[in-house]
Amino acid sequence: MNGTALGLVLVAAVVHALWNLAAKRVVDGGAAFVFLYYTTSAVVFLPVAIVLLCTESERPQWSWLLASLGSAVLHVAYGIVLQRGYDAGDLSVVYPLARGTGPLVSVLAAVVFLHERPGLVGLLGALLVVAGVLVISTGRAGEHHDPVARRAGVFYGLLTGVVIAAYTLWDAHSVKNVEVPPIVYFVLGSVLQSVLLAPHALRRRSETVRLWRAHRKEVLVVGLLSPIAYLLVLYAMRVAPVSLVAPARELSIVLGGLAAWLVLGEANAVRRLAGSVIVLAGIAAIAIA
Repeated sequence: MNGTALGLVLVAAVVHALWNLAAKRVVDGGAAFVFLYYTTSAVVFLPVAIVLLCTESERPQWSWLLASLGSAVLHVAYGIVLQRGYDAGDLSVVYPLARGTGPLVSVLAAVVFLHERPGLVGLLGALLVVAGVLVISTGRAGEHHDPVARRAGVFYGLLTGVVIAAYTLWDAHSVKNVEVPPIVYFVLGSVLQSVLLAPHALRRRSETVRLWRAHRKEVLVVGLLSPIAYLLVLYAMRVAPVSLVAPARELSIVLGGLAAWLVLGEANAVRRLAGSVIVLAGIAAIAIA
């Protein structure tokens, strides 16, 4: 895998784990919280996109808007499902399952539909990442004090993973085939995401205001860090196959699992560490592919 692409993806993984830890701290956030951090992202990065459009020689295309609209719909679905998962279950269940299912489906779809050939070592690395994720996220049913919450966490984790695979493939298509500049693609998507969620936020204005007042710090952390992680991955997908980028970014699972243990006090440290070693072995295989 291209060294630059791998470096971008690994930095993105660290940033991704940090913003997910902040998002987990928000209880009953739902769509209103998603609206707040998408809007924050759009406001902060819109000037950057405008400057880029004014200085670039390439003229904007209508296809950029259509690509960004597809991204917006998928990311709104991702944000809402992920936040509901965090409300229902543990970070250490929802997060690893979501991040593990996503690359598994992404790799299979990239091979079948995008005709990518990651090679035997790269494919082995991708499978090791998924195996490590399963080790981190599964265990005896009795390990969770609330079996209903655990089942809900598993459900939302898997559902989030499917949505992740969908937007990963759409993003790869948009920045490679449609050739939308990553920053423009992200900002257009953020604006459209905010617009799509605005009716909900206005209907529940009191809830939205309450969330902003109570969780302003978390909104700002997610609104700033989430775009950075996302943009790094978009740039990586311009120079490397999505079938390798998608699994490599899952170093964030290791960091998220450790944070859930060290910061949030969630249990099962031994299993998390064992799964983390397997994930790291998979990323090492991808690095030399």
